[in-house]
Amino acid sequence: MSGPLGLELFPPPQGLKAEYDTLFTKDCLLFLHQLISTFDKEVDQVLRLRVSRKAHLDLSGDLPGFLENTSHVRTDPDWRVLPVPPRLCRRHVDIGDLAPCDTQRFIKALQSPAQGIQVDFDDGNCPTYHNQIRGIHNVLKAVHNQFSDVPHISEVPVLMLRPRAWNMVEPNMMVEGKQAPGPLFDFGLLMFHCGKTLFEEQSGPFFYLSKVESFMEARLWNNIFVWTQQKLDLPLGTIKATVLIENILAAFEMEEILYELRDHSAGLNCGIWDYSASFVNKFGHREAFLLPDRSKYVNMEKRFLRSYMDLLVQTCHRRGALATGGMAALLLPQDTYSTSYRTVLDTVTRLKLLEIQAGVDGFMVYDLRLIEPMQELFRLHTEGDNQLQQLRHDVIVSPDDLLSMPSGGVTLSGLKHNIAVSVLFINAWLSGKGHYFYRGQVEDSATAEISRSQVWQWICHQTQLEDDSRLVNRTLVTELIKEALTELSVFCQSAREKWRLHTAADMVLEVVLKRDFPEFITTYLSQDHTFLSSHSRGRSVDSVTDQSKL
Repeated sequence: MSGPLGLELFPPPQGLKAEYDTLFTKDCLLFLHQLISTFDKEVDQVLRLRVSRKAHLDLSGDLPGFLENTSHVRTDPDWRVLPVPPRLCRRHVDIGDLAPCDTQRFIKALQSPAQGIQVDFDDGNCPTYHNQIRGIHNVLKAVHNQFSDVPHISEVPVLMLRPRAWNMVEPNMMVEGKQAPGPLFDFGLLMFHCGKTLFEEQSGPFFYLSKVESFMEARLWNNIFVWTQQKLDLPLGTIKATVLIENILAAFEMEEILYELRDHSAGLNCGIWDYSASFVNKFGHREAFLLPDRSKYVNMEKRFLRSYMDLLVQTCHRRGALATGGMAALLLPQDTYSTSYRTVLDTVTRLKLLEIQAGVDGFMVYDLRLIEPMQELFRLHTEGDNQLQQLRHDVIVSPDDLLSMPSGGVTLSGLKHNIAVSVLFINAWLSGKGHYFYRGQVEDSATAEISRSQVWQWICHQTQLEDDSRLVNRTLVTELIKEALTELSVFCQSAREKWRLHTAADMVLEVVLKRDFPEFITTYLSQDHTFLSSHSRGRSVDSVTDQSKL
């Protein structure tokens, strides 16, 4: 499509011409061109800053700490973030990993009793051209009340829009001769078509910001928000955003991140797997940071993760910001009277109660049937809309606490599990899906990141298995990938599905044997010819793959 001078847009995916024409109007293309060209250099700068910081850590052997040049921000007791709008004050349970290209699940979420929906263009979404256009158009329909049997936008769970992270590009749009940054493509379309209506209905616009690594990246987002509000004639502070603290470096800059976004902050969020994977990303070559088997030795009760969550809650509440926990990935069995159903519910309840007791103001679930039990958990153990009054004066967190690796080794079952999760994730992406079900829980790019990161790190350090003293090396991993293929191929129903699975296995072996650690598996895949060619015709996403019986 021809747009403003300097902007090129690929033609619509098959079957989505009407949605494409609705989104990419002349005025919208002009807005996108101005947005992207205004901030493109700053995007490049923050990405180069990431590379520079990583190079410094590698060359110096230094460890991160709380920044000296921003100590005035941390020691000033008086500043606070602006209060959030009423619809954000009580968000005990959000639905997570909701890729809006899945129209049926999106509608069910809109009809649910949840207080919020993480409308996900990142971890739970596969960013094919088809999925982005379908997903953004579905958000437009929800905001403008175009779905039948769905309540008004002011009455549905509040939409927390999650654009792609800075590491992703949109290959189907070129601006001034460069591929558009993925988050600006998503954010720009969502704001242009939905921002004003959400504001008028007192229901947004609200965002999640993924994979922010420094306060400089938060400053960039704040500048983008200010510029966008001015362009769209929205009051300053209309946009609110929750920053996901998914990186160990960001954990040392939480107050600074809140400060940069103090007019636009909806708080901070803590997870587990992207955050854990960031240790391999930043320190993977260092034996002192060998991360043990995540299935057996890594959970939110470990010192490094518990300290991270405690510090996040304390930081947020000290500054009047909301603190939210991660997503419960477990799926309830269909038989509500079965022992397994009770076991899963008890497990989720125990883990989420730990977060509530730590002071979080809300968290996410994937399974819609967990919404009401988890809301009841909040009712039983908290008072009021949130826990902002829990200031956590008892918390004192040092750099050593945040950087303390849990003890433990590597098991054969843990290695096999990480391999299977990695293969099935790439297989899902090649199918146009951003998440899938495996052994009773949902898996997305966050669990794929930690899985392939651990395999890479264990090979790098030739770690010994607890089971039989074998070394984790190329030979062993290659054998185990072949075994996984044999087990998983049984579920392939066509030659094409079998080819896709074998291709995924080849790609996993390739990525875990790289000399240098690929920073993000999503970046690696989205720039791979196999992925790009498999979606060049804009094939539509199927329903989420269920491998839970494996």
